[in-house]
Amino acid sequence: MEEDKRLSVPSVLSRLAHRLETEVKNWRLDIPEKFGTGYCAGFVFNESIRLMIFNYDLKQDLVIDNPDVDTAGGRVLFKFQNVITTPSTLSRSREIPSVLIVTSRLNPDLVIPIQRSRAMLHIDVEATYLKGLFEVSKKSPVLQSLLENTQPLVFEEMIFPSLQILVDELVNEAVTETFALFFRRVKAEELICRLLMALEKRDAKQLAALNGQDLQTIYQLKERMLDRLEVPPVINELAQSAHMSPTKLKRLFRQIFGNSIFRYYQAMRINEAARLLKVEKRSVSEVGHQLGFTNLSHFSRVFEEHIGIKPKKFTTLPAD
Repeated sequence: MEEDKRLSVPSVLSRLAHRLETEVKNWRLDIPEKFGTGYCAGFVFNESIRLMIFNYDLKQDLVIDNPDVDTAGGRVLFKFQNVITTPSTLSRSREIPSVLIVTSRLNPDLVIPIQRSRAMLHIDVEATYLKGLFEVSKKSPVLQSLLENTQPLVFEEMIFPSLQILVDELVNEAVTETFALFFRRVKAEELICRLLMALEKRDAKQLAALNGQDLQTIYQLKERMLDRLEVPPVINELAQSAHMSPTKLKRLFRQIFGNSIFRYYQAMRINEAARLLKVEKRSVSEVGHQLGFTNLSHFSRVFEEHIGIKPKKFTTLPAD
């Protein structure tokens, strides 16, 4: 039984425990006080699927070798971001819960940077294992390309409330040692299933292989938009700053995020409006003007299109 448990602990977690002068107990490593606070947990469900949970603050950065990295390029990484609430994530309230879905061919790096502050989870799955679980429709080039795993690809999906509930259960629900692996594998596979169902709905007909420079550029542009939500994006200006043609920029952005640049911007803008109304208790007119809406009727109409109700009524809803 103890040998089976050791085999179900990711090697990288054991190496981190050695580096931090501690040990892994029941798939969990608690950060010693002299190094920081928080924990890491890891589970090898079988040779095809692994889970890592990171929720910690370290006093200094570390870098360790990752013996579990896939150099052959046959795995898919689901990297969940901003899904675990901590004091540090609350201070960065603009950041949206999301998941990056990445083919292992994009980043064959053999080291994992152990950053000082991290609150995320990774599910690492063998592509052939996923392909064996369901029949891939020929109508979904996105899903086919992801599972073929023959080119470097990245997709990002927002984490909506129904998915966040699954994440919370996977991370926080207390489960006896008897069912710990089984419970988390079921939750991890349900998350993956729901995300693949979302990807299947994307309408891309042809996908371009990504390189690191283009990916970095697209994410820099996205961050610039989020930093200036009061200013609608101008495609030609963005393309010029990215040193891309407008056509290439729009194609890569839609491929990664599943939406046009303007629709993505508008969704993030209204998400921030909802946060300002609910969390910071701002008035409807104040929020509308802050986010660049010169006409409050237009703001109210766009808000209702995205959220389902008008902003004034939204402010009267009870907090979650």
